[in-house]
Formats: sequence, structure tokens, C-alpha cells
Amino acid sequence: MSNLDNTQSAVPSAEAGHRSPYLVTPENSVDPVISVVLPTMNEANGVGVCIDRIITAIEELELPTEIIVSDSSTDRTPEIAAKRGATVVHPDKDGYGYAYRYGFEAASGEYIVIGDADTTYDFTELPKLFERLQATGADMVLGSRLDGQIKSGAMPPLHQYIGNPLLTWLLNVCYRAGVSDAHSGFRIIRREVLAELQLQTTGMEFASEMIMEAASRGYRIEEVPITYHERVGDATLDSFRDGWRHVRFMLVNAPGYIFTAPAVGSILVGVLTLGLSVFGQSVGGITFGTYTAIAGSLLVILGYQIGSLSLFSSATATPIRPPGDPLTDSVRRAVTLERGLLAGSGLFVLGSGYALAAVGQWITSGYALLPAVPQSMLAFSAIVLGIQTIFVAFYLGLLSECGDRLDRSTPSE
Repeated sequence: MSNLDNTQSAVPSAEAGHRSPYLVTPENSVDPVISVVLPTMNEANGVGVCIDRIITAIEELELPTEIIVSDSSTDRTPEIAAKRGATVVHPDKDGYGYAYRYGFEAASGEYIVIGDADTTYDFTELPKLFERLQATGADMVLGSRLDGQIKSGAMPPLHQYIGNPLLTWLLNVCYRAGVSDAHSGFRIIRREVLAELQLQTTGMEFASEMIMEAASRGYRIEEVPITYHERVGDATLDSFRDGWRHVRFMLVNAPGYIFTAPAVGSILVGVLTLGLSVFGQSVGGITFGTYTAIAGSLLVILGYQIGSLSLFSSATATPIRPPGDPLTDSVRRAVTLERGLLAGSGLFVLGSGYALAAVGQWITSGYALLPAVPQSMLAFSAIVLGIQTIFVAFYLGLLSECGDRLDRSTPSE
């Protein structure tokens, strides 16, 4: 990020209303304990109300607090914020997440509070979050809307009953965060923890990234119920676009869930289907034979291919949650170039041996005795998997060699 050169400090004004002795401005020599960071874009109708509520909260807490408004507005938002004692900074790039990250650079409190400036979050509830943080020793506390109260008209039913619960469930499954409202924007986090997270996103997925990083690093996350209010001004959220950005970001940063689980499922179903087809078994009135053998073969090959991507991602990618499931870890440790070549060659020889024998039988019968399709599919599957295993082993060996060269070329400190 660039330096915070464009900073507008607070100027006392009669229009500013009550000026709390606990509000820290750039003119003060007091170090803030709490920094409240608000990203704003044309929030003239709500920013003043939010700041007034923050001031009410800090007077209850009796802790020195600064308010950082990270503003990209074309209306009077920065002027209103400054008159109420906020420090206004102007990000040099667009984006919800970038506005927060830019504001964090200006913040110096021991605890960082974030929230939207559209009056949806009642900042007079800040003491509840701070007290939970202190009482539990948590690293971060979220204000849970879904466990609290959502005022009529504050959240579209699609978001309240489907979007937010579904996204929270997905995040909990992939990152074991154990939260009830992963996308609540009202949070408090310890400054040193925030620095460790090394947040990178610039858009709406910033809310997901913070929870994903914290959960993956083992930080303690607590929640308190809050009241969610109807916003003032025009909404800037695009439900499907921003929802997809959250889903996309969560999945690409948890490759173990994208690759390993589907791979194992596909292989197991494929092996079972192919095995029943080879032995001509019937299950539930369904007789397994030629077509099911083809389907089983394709499922096994598909699962193997997806599983290979899990191995590749574990060797090359640096997601928030790397593939850490026991299966991927054990296969990754076990696979060497030599073992891969041996296993692949073995599969290829077995499959080719059956295929050659079947072709020989077909020729000697005067081209009259066709090989059984299920057994042939089993042999062809072995041939394909054997060839794939050989090339996968070579690719992983190449990655390992490149990593070793990089380590040798990097000077030690």
C-alpha cells in the first residue's frame, strides 16, 4: 500500500455535537486503546449517526478511541466524519477490502473494530464485543446477526434464510471456524492478531478471508448476538456476484475439499460399479454388465485425475488451508519417482497382458469370440491408470527437484 499522505484530521466545530474526552484525534498526544475503522462510499446519510453511536460506546467503555474513516465518497461523507472527530483517509484504490486495509495502516489502537457506516450495525453494542474479548481471552469477537435480532426490512429473506447461513456453513466445513454468522461486518480483533493474518483481498470477500485466516491459524473466535438494522442510503451489495466471490474464494483456498473428497467418492463408486460388472452381479433388480462397466471405468479414471490435482495443489499452491487430509498427506509422502514408475508400470503390464491375451484369443477364434466387455474395461482402466501414474510421478519429481534447487539457491540468513 502507499503511504497515508492524504489524511484529513478532525476540526472542532459547533456542528459536530458532543465531543467526548475519550475520542482521540491527531491533535491529541494520547495513544488510543481502540481504533474503529469504517470504510465509506457515499454514506452521508449514515456516517454521522454511526460516529455518534461509537462515541456513546466509548464513553461507556471509558477507553481512548480513535475513529478512522477510509473514504472513497463523492458526497459530504468525509466532511461529516471529520466534523465529528474522525480521522479521514482516502484509499488510492477501489474495493471494500482495500478500504479496510488502507484504514488499518492509519490505526494505532491495541484493538481494531470494524463495521459498516450505513447504520445497519448499532455501535452502541460495541461494549458487548469488547467485554466478551476480555472475558474469554479471544483473539476476535464477531457480532452475530443470525443469533441475534434482524429488524424487519434489514436483510432480504434470500440473504437471511439461504445466502448467509449457506455461506457460513460452507466456511465452517472448509475451515472449522465454528461461527454462526461468518459474514457479519461488526467485529473486534486484537491488533497483533490482525497483523499476523496478512490479509490480501480487496473486495467483499475480505470478510471471509479474515475468518478463514484466523480459523486456519488456530486463533480463538467468539461471538455475541447483536441487532441488525435497516440501512440508510442505497445498497451497494450485488447478491449473486458478491455471494459467488465469497464461495469462489473459500473453495480455491481449500483444495482438499475441492479435490480429495470428490476423488475418493468417484473412485469408490467406480470400483464398486466395475467390480459388480465384472462378476455380473445384480443389486436391487439392476444387473451390472457392459454399460455399467464402462461407467465404472470412467468414474475410476475421473476420480484418479481429480486426486492427482489434489497432489499437485499440495506441492505447488499456497492456499489458506492447504490439503491436509490424511489421505493426501500419506499419498504425498509415499509417492516418489521410483515408486510411481514401479506402480504405474505394474498397472500397465497387468492391463496390457490381459488385453493382449484377449486379442490373441479373438484372433485364434477366427475373429468370432469377442472379449467380455466388463473384463476388457477393467484391463483398459489399468492401462490408462498405469500411464497416468507414470506421468504423475514424473511431474511430482520435477516439482520436488525444482523446490530443492530453489532451496539451494536461496542464501541462508
